[in-house]
Amino acid sequence: YLVEHADQRVLVDCGLFQGYKQLRLRNWAPLPFDPGSIDAVVLTHAHIDHSGFLPALTGKGFRGRIYCSAATHALCEILLRDSAHLQQEDATFANRHGTSKHRPALPLYTTDDVEKCLKQFHDVPVATDFSPVPGVNARLTRAGHILGACTVRLQTPQTSILFTGDLGRASDPLLLPPAPAEPCDYLVCESTYGDRQHPALDPETELGDWLRPVCERGGVVVIPSFAVGRAQLLVLYLARLKRSGKLPDVPVFLDSPMAVDASELYQRFDREHRVGTNERQLLRTATLIHTPEQSKALDQRSGPMIIVSASGMAAGGRVVHHFKAFMGDPRNLILLAGFQAPGTRGGALANGATQLRMHGQDFQLRASVGQLRASSSHADANELLAWMGALRKPPRTTFVTHGEPAASDALRYRIEHELGWNACVPEYRDTVELARDTPDGTA
Repeated sequence: YLVEHADQRVLVDCGLFQGYKQLRLRNWAPLPFDPGSIDAVVLTHAHIDHSGFLPALTGKGFRGRIYCSAATHALCEILLRDSAHLQQEDATFANRHGTSKHRPALPLYTTDDVEKCLKQFHDVPVATDFSPVPGVNARLTRAGHILGACTVRLQTPQTSILFTGDLGRASDPLLLPPAPAEPCDYLVCESTYGDRQHPALDPETELGDWLRPVCERGGVVVIPSFAVGRAQLLVLYLARLKRSGKLPDVPVFLDSPMAVDASELYQRFDREHRVGTNERQLLRTATLIHTPEQSKALDQRSGPMIIVSASGMAAGGRVVHHFKAFMGDPRNLILLAGFQAPGTRGGALANGATQLRMHGQDFQLRASVGQLRASSSHADANELLAWMGALRKPPRTTFVTHGEPAASDALRYRIEHELGWNACVPEYRDTVELARDTPDGTA
């Protein structure tokens, strides 16, 4: 989001488009603004769809500071480096095997671009005011969702606007709940789960029910998982299930260098999550896979075993190679660990695909496919409405964003009819002039 005030320009988040090809192509399209004209960036959190374009932005001329929480900075060091590494790795694979229409295939940015970008990060304390640019006051407030995630409130002498980023859940088993919404004149709210509610299931029990029959028949379970938050939660659940005897003592492999590194941050930022000291060692019970050679060796093993590997929607990375190795055997299971965006391999599997295209080839699916329904780190529609509804004064307008069209419109409808607020779903690249208060308080 580009916010302009008194000739100052602030970006709130700067992520990569993911999902359908026509969306991913936007990452390569000319920007609708001059990157050199941006004075500052404020990040809600580190997920790639919120931070992943930053190295390209700095490479195109942005020279200002990137403000965020300390935990978001630490995670961005991991995620952005991994993003560049995966892009370079995919480009190298495509050039070697001729699987791309581009000659040569190029990454959007490189690891060198990431290192330059990271020098522009600036940590700010949560729940403390700061000024990213003159005339604009900003404040980060805990949002749950992942380590370091925050809402962002920007205020000028005339008006204020609050961005949710991605909002977490009050009952999240891993993270602390979102702080109450800050008062605001305008609200920009995510809507990932705007058209549904999370089921009343125990996520640990649900996971065990999926895994137990596969392990007992000697199969392999491949779980594509987001490296930050979801991977750690899955490893914790797996350790608990094995410790309680509810799951056979089969080997568990965490095959994501990024997830391995992110797990260590749960020790460093121990005040931001619910996992007590006596259980933190469970985050280290999986066998950690570091090198590509170790990852390739997993594909030569037989079951039973469980592989947790990035990425969460199987868009790329090592999990794609595990799919190729194990999706053809009916004894095996691909277990999707949460929401799967349309246009991704995970989205295709969730919608009943019987084959996947990977590295220029089509592979038949014979393994079972499951999807966890109770492990999301996003607030659902009821939770979003409860968080918003606690505001004493409604915003003048609530902009519903960051969701599939049906989810965004469903949340807009509920905001209008249940809260009685003014709400809308803006289009891509819409521009809105926010109302300004006059000295006598009228709009």
